[in-house]
Amino acid sequence: MCGIAGFADPLADESRLADDERLLRRMCAVIRHRGPDDEGVRVEGGVGLGMRRLSIIDLATGHQPIRNEDASVWVVFNGEIYNFRDLRRDLERRGHRFSTSSDTEVIVHGYDEWGEGVFNRLHGMFGIALWDRRTSTLLLARDRLGIKPLFYAELGGRLLFGSELKSLLATGEIDREIDPAALEHYLAFLYTPPDQSILRGVRKLPPGHLLRWRNGAARVHAYWRPPLDERPIGGREAEAALLERLRSAVRSHLVSDVPLGAFLSGGIDSSLVVGLMAEASDRPVKTFSIGFDEPAYDELDAARTVARHFGTDHHELVVRPDALAIADRIVAHFDEPFGDSSAIPTWYVSELAGRHVTVVLSGDGGDELFGGYDRYLPHPLVAGFDRLPLPGARRIAGAVGRRLPRGATGRRFLRHVARPPADRYIDAVSFYGPEDREALLAPGVRAGEALSPERRLAAVIARTAHLPFGSRMMHADLVTYLPEDVLTKVDRMSMAHSIESRVPLLDHRLVEFALSLPLGLKIHEGVRKRILKDVGRRLLPEAILTRRKQGFAVPLAVWCRGRLREAFSDVLRSPRLRQRGCFQAKEIDRLLDEHLAGRRDHELRLWQLFMFELWQRQYMDEARQSPDAAAIVVRTA
Repeated sequence: MCGIAGFADPLADESRLADDERLLRRMCAVIRHRGPDDEGVRVEGGVGLGMRRLSIIDLATGHQPIRNEDASVWVVFNGEIYNFRDLRRDLERRGHRFSTSSDTEVIVHGYDEWGEGVFNRLHGMFGIALWDRRTSTLLLARDRLGIKPLFYAELGGRLLFGSELKSLLATGEIDREIDPAALEHYLAFLYTPPDQSILRGVRKLPPGHLLRWRNGAARVHAYWRPPLDERPIGGREAEAALLERLRSAVRSHLVSDVPLGAFLSGGIDSSLVVGLMAEASDRPVKTFSIGFDEPAYDELDAARTVARHFGTDHHELVVRPDALAIADRIVAHFDEPFGDSSAIPTWYVSELAGRHVTVVLSGDGGDELFGGYDRYLPHPLVAGFDRLPLPGARRIAGAVGRRLPRGATGRRFLRHVARPPADRYIDAVSFYGPEDREALLAPGVRAGEALSPERRLAAVIARTAHLPFGSRMMHADLVTYLPEDVLTKVDRMSMAHSIESRVPLLDHRLVEFALSLPLGLKIHEGVRKRILKDVGRRLLPEAILTRRKQGFAVPLAVWCRGRLREAFSDVLRSPRLRQRGCFQAKEIDRLLDEHLAGRRDHELRLWQLFMFELWQRQYMDEARQSPDAAAIVVRTA
């Protein structure tokens, strides 16, 4: 629910209250889509707290900002606290008096009772800003898994923050200078880093972290990290414990005073969520699915199987190749370059759901927790290479790969198998590797080896050296790809249609349990998600458990032969792009020529460049041309 925005300034001036309130309302106006039902602001002593509300719980009295009894603590909050009733009962026993029925109010009373320890007691998804006037301290907190976003910028002691980057841009105080390290990270992995944004002066608060601002100085620290220890446990005991936690997580995520449904892809994760919703509900679950005309990408038959099995109130939509019609709107809602083309179907399924409900549950997180991605198993060709009875095979492959010219058949494979396991994983999840970025980026644009995206990811993997390598890959995905790609995509696309997406598989208690399970219960003899499938046999049709995994992808290759192919050429060969000085034109021409001639498949790389250029046009060009930089943000939002 909602979006928040605000600021803190150590040079408080009471004469500026009216100007500060106008600024705060402008920061809130650009995220109206996150909360179309209500707006609330409070400005005092150089601190402003603002919110846009999507009313989910306590529709009548849940207006924000919310204060404690003596108005010494104020809070604005984006998200849901699923254990708020238990916390409220505990706090009332301790003498606290509540004036609303909302989940937000437990935050201020909990802070009075437990201080910063309150954030460890919250079960849910959240971006929180809390002002304690007694100590002149502003606290920003983000949920453990990064389900809800929170951006901030420090400007000479002044702090700006917001659920979306556009709130900060609306102030007119942010220098729109691209961060080269963030650009390289985007090219490598489709998204910007967990603690940076595409703009040099703006950062993200990482998942599970708290920012404390006082007297112009900000400090960031972690209040939660994913546990890194696996414990022996029997299969049957683990299945029973997992099913109990799955049921508890889904039931807790059903609290709502507005209509609620679920995204249903037909995969095991979303199907399990729908099954557990049906088990806990006394009425048919509303489910939403999309498909494509291209059979290789269509999952509607599987979704229909699950819908019939649980008797859901099912809604579906077939998406045809009109990605260009929504590309600019997608760019506007992400604020940053975002290269994952599955944002397109997520947009459409959110639009479909928004016609019927205000809240949806999704199955996101299951792949990272239980070993669902193909990359967690070695490719047959790679496994075959590793079985070669040839001493020094990796060294030989690397030497041969280095001698082959760039683009030669087999070169990437040889260079891949020559790497150690951690580097193979990094190579597998990369789109533009170091050599590719060197050819693509103009001289002077590179960030330097010390800030390379590969080095950042290698540091994440190094933290789990004591675990089996499959678990290490899942952990890396959990703290990088999941929050910055998957959850960012679902948050922005659902909020674009003013609906709230909840992810019960990321209930932190369920996450902690899943991370404690040994790898053999997740991946065994080539079977991925083994324990989740064993649990699923108690609820789901066998056809869903045995079907081949299908990602939430779009048929870009097919679409590129039509209107999208022309758009790629028009945009990527445009003088506008080439005059920016970010990329080398000859490399873009090579990628386009090879792809359009059918010699190589560069569709995902070209989509990344296409979306980056659309972002440049919206967030850089138009802002420079407008005398009011904030106005363009409002219009594009």
